[in-house]
Amino acid sequence: MAGTKDVVLNFLEQNKGTFLSGETIAKELSLSRNSVWKAIESLRRDGYRIEAASRRGYSLSGESDILSSSGILSFLSFGMDPSQIHIFDSLESTNKTAKSMASLGASHGTVVISKTQTLGSGRKNRSFFSPEGGIYMSIILDPHFLPFSNTALITSYTAVCICKAMEKLANVTPTIKWINDIYLGSKKICGILTESGTDFESGEIQWLVVGIGINFAIDQKAFPVELRKKAGSLFTPGETIISKNHLIAEIIDRLTSPVSAKKLTPSSILRSYKKRLNMLDAEVTVIQRNGESYTAIAKDIDENGKLIIELPDKSTKTLSSEEISIRI
Repeated sequence: MAGTKDVVLNFLEQNKGTFLSGETIAKELSLSRNSVWKAIESLRRDGYRIEAASRRGYSLSGESDILSSSGILSFLSFGMDPSQIHIFDSLESTNKTAKSMASLGASHGTVVISKTQTLGSGRKNRSFFSPEGGIYMSIILDPHFLPFSNTALITSYTAVCICKAMEKLANVTPTIKWINDIYLGSKKICGILTESGTDFESGEIQWLVVGIGINFAIDQKAFPVELRKKAGSLFTPGETIISKNHLIAEIIDRLTSPVSAKKLTPSSILRSYKKRLNMLDAEVTVIQRNGESYTAIAKDIDENGKLIIELPDKSTKTLSSEEISIRI
């Protein structure tokens, strides 16, 4: 059960930017005014910017953007056990921690979030730059709770969920570069890394861990020089219009909510994924495992989310895990 401080924070998050008297907060939450005052003082010590004005009451500043389970829960559309949300100041990798939890039986929807990562990684063991100002999270998914049985669609499904969350909350139009990168304009702002655990005897997938790294509000100068031409951020620092907690909650909602899942089918997921792809009918460079490359035209995706390309001789080929590059 949430403590008094969490209950008060939840209420302030839901009414962010609005002044509420101590009496109103106490009445709405069935608390004493002294309990409300103590909770607010404790939240201030934790770093929350809570303004106070005579005759107007208290208001959680819109500039307060501290990751918290209470803040995330306040934006969720469905009930979630607070013990499923794990927040850390720093981790080597949220995926590494989530995989360990999943192997020990963590339930569907369990979320691991870190303010920074020291060894964040993407596909093919590439490092993922993870400074403060980003969202680094991993969600444990039980395949039996997904709206489709074909787990090959999980990355496409996640990409669509993230795009829809950004479209709704940030009023932007992100695009997807096959397989797992999300762009805003010509800059990458998000990467996805999906990993799984299987039963040794049956070969059946027991759990999935979806790692999501979002450049939420990172100064362009903070990126290493070699990344500045490619990497971007959802917001410019100081100009955010939503909190990290809100975006995280919206993504959790779309990925794990039973209500959201019922609205999706494999065909609808693929349609949404395809319409957001930024490289269809464009020339791409396919980079093979041995390092050699060749050019082709990206034509379509198949029922498993694999990319169909057209070679110079007009024949077609289906890519499953190869790397592609494109000038966007």
